Amino acid sequence: MISKELLDILACPACETRPPVRLTTDGQALACDTCGRHYPIRDDIPIMLVDEATIPAESTKNKAS
Repeated sequence: MISKELLDILACPACETRPPVRLTTDGQALACDTCGRHYPIRDDIPIMLVDEATIPAESTKNKAS
């Protein structure tokens, strides 16, 4: 589980403005609401690397509209 203190300081490394990330509803990733990337959490460690991030299909549909 990601602590609130850690979650409060994490930011999306892909976005210029470094927006905060939030825990996804399934608790398996951290999501950026600005770019839509999801950063995986493995063994309770957030992997905040752009190359490891995924962009769910729903996020790209919302950006296109």
